[in-house]
This record gives sequence, C-alpha cells and structure tokens, in this order.
Amino acid sequence: MGVSPHAPARRRRPVVFADLVHRGYTFTHLYGFLRDWIDDEHEAWDVIRLKLCFLGITERGKTSPKTWRWWQGCAWTADLPRSAVTNVSADRFFWFYPGDHQKKLTPSFRPTRWADETVARPRHDEKTLNALAEAVAVAGRGGTPEVRAALARVMARKPSFAEPWLRSLILELRHGSRSRRHAVRRGSRGTQ
Repeated sequence: MGVSPHAPARRRRPVVFADLVHRGYTFTHLYGFLRDWIDDEHEAWDVIRLKLCFLGITERGKTSPKTWRWWQGCAWTADLPRSAVTNVSADRFFWFYPGDHQKKLTPSFRPTRWADETVARPRHDEKTLNALAEAVAVAGRGGTPEVRAALARVMARKPSFAEPWLRSLILELRHGSRSRRHAVRRGSRGTQ
C-alpha cells in the first residue's frame, strides 16, 4: 500500500487512514504499530506526525458539546495536530450495514493476524463473490457523472464550502480530475 516509516515524510499530501469507527480500537492499534515502526527506523517523527490523518466514519448522533467522540478516549490523538483526527458521520442504518451486516471481502485484520499469511489469499465462496460484485457496483456507480454531481451539490451546501480544499474537491467531482480524464481518454483510444 506504499505505507512505510519514511514514505509520509516525503509526500506532498498526508496519508489518510479511513475506517468505520465505534470506539477507535483499530486506529489505536494501527497508530501504535506505525509509531513503533517509525521509532525503530529512526525516522523524523516531528515531520511524519504532520503527514498522518485518521478519518473515522461514525454513526450519526446528536451534536452537542457533551457528545462523546471516539477520539476523545484515545490518548494517542494528542500526539497529532487536532485537524489530523476527524469524523464523518453517517446515518445509523448506513453505518450498520457495512459495519455489522455486509459480508466482508477479507477476514478482520486484527493485530494478531498481521503475520498470518492466509489473510493475503482471496476467498472464493459465494457470499464473498456476491460482496465483491456489490462493491464493484457501488464503486462504479460512485464514479458516474450523476452521482458525482449529486455529491458535489450536497457538499456545496455545507458550511465548510468556504474552505479552498473543499471547493477544489467539488470542482474535481463536477468536472473529473485532469489525470482521470486523461486516463479515460487514453484508455478509450486503446480500445477503439
């Protein structure tokens, strides 16, 4: 995946880890592993810490100053800039589907399985193949101009629309990224 102790420091943009989050245990384990690996390789933590981001997809709840957020219970988040750990909330029924009910394409990748070679072998049972077909269909639909335009419209109504990064992302969604258009044009020429 291109993640190593020295890679983030040499990137222009940060590495963003995204996951469905309930309590933050997966991110806690991942952060601990990365931090130990960076220390073992004697890499520049002060530089790398600015290039790591953790995006938790959470179940939407009531918003108030007293609302508990997963990152508040994780001491390691204090080692990173506050903007490096954030949430995107989703409707509870959406969150529960991929989190608890959707067939997983791979077994859970807990730290106890990190050295297990069997996790790298694909499964070919009917449920896994159906889940893969669903994932391909969802990803394909997400790349259509209609869905990209609808997502851009929703994002443009958010208060954070004033942020340059969001306006840039919305433009990319509406018009497609230059590299994506170039790849599509190049690919279509090769198939004619």
